[in-house]
Amino acid sequence: MLELLQKAVAMGGSDIFIVPGASVTVKVNNVLKNLTDNKLLPADTEAFIKQMYDLAHRDIHLLDEEGDDDFSFAILNVSRFRCNAYRQRGTMAAICRIVNFELPDVNKLGIPEIVMDLYSQRSGMVLVTGPAGSGKSTTLACLVDKINENRAAHIITIEDPIEYLHRHKKSLVSQREVPNDAATFSRALRAALRQAPDVVMLGEMRDLDTVRTAITAAETGHLLLSSLHTIGAAKTVDRIIDTFPPEQQAQIRIQLSMVLKAVVSQRLVPTVDGGRVAVFEVMTVNPAIQNMIRDGRTHQIDNVIYGGSDRTMMSMDAELQRLVRVGKITRDAALLYAANPETLAKRI
Repeated sequence: MLELLQKAVAMGGSDIFIVPGASVTVKVNNVLKNLTDNKLLPADTEAFIKQMYDLAHRDIHLLDEEGDDDFSFAILNVSRFRCNAYRQRGTMAAICRIVNFELPDVNKLGIPEIVMDLYSQRSGMVLVTGPAGSGKSTTLACLVDKINENRAAHIITIEDPIEYLHRHKKSLVSQREVPNDAATFSRALRAALRQAPDVVMLGEMRDLDTVRTAITAAETGHLLLSSLHTIGAAKTVDRIIDTFPPEQQAQIRIQLSMVLKAVVSQRLVPTVDGGRVAVFEVMTVNPAIQNMIRDGRTHQIDNVIYGGSDRTMMSMDAELQRLVRVGKITRDAALLYAANPETLAKRI
């Protein structure tokens, strides 16, 4: 297992797949490549997964009891690995995300300055959204690092599992992992409010209790950074509100309009040279958008972003158009990832 992990890192892989009936597979620039010649038998996958639990110093009974389990481990001079082991058709399987020890270079990642400038927010809620594997955790880690470099603050991160290790710089950074350091996200978040935080980075808002506590944290003068599996600012606002029972949604709209500061949406789009480029949409909450959230007119938010009159905002479709113009991505790729393909086709 150790040799396969080292090989996957050397190939520049992002994810490793250990599934019975297939070879050990690594994803490199969104292309699946075999790491082994032979297909895995159920006994092979079980042996590999037990080796990963040994590397993580974790009890495999958690997988046996629940049917799936998240954990992470590091290999010296190789990389960190964020894994999800699970049972399927009575056998064990696992997927591992490869995470570098060092925080990536913001410029190499292509994170726009307009996104990184959000570190200067002192209170409220900043959300980073996108589908799984789009780089949300990396963007959040880069924002935490920018705060760490520029502010004397107490930063608390709540993650499942911890991906990037933050050293103390100007700030003090406390990193809590669910379930090793805290039973649940909501419990860790409630505890964080009693730990004199200035900034709380919540890996993901997963349930009603966590969302409710996150809004409370943002209301009480803390900066809360978090992520959601949504695409686009309007859908993100709707997802948060729809988490609550219908009788509470009017009140939540009012609260959210006051605490939400920005929504960053991101996608990883294939490039013409076989790589991937991060494409961003940024919505900063101005008085007009506050009114739209409060009055339930979230369908109008996209028009404000795409209008382009506010320089603190960025449209994903406009970015896709720019990348086609400079020859970074193809027209077909741009239309596939566009929020409004028909309009973008006419612009291109």
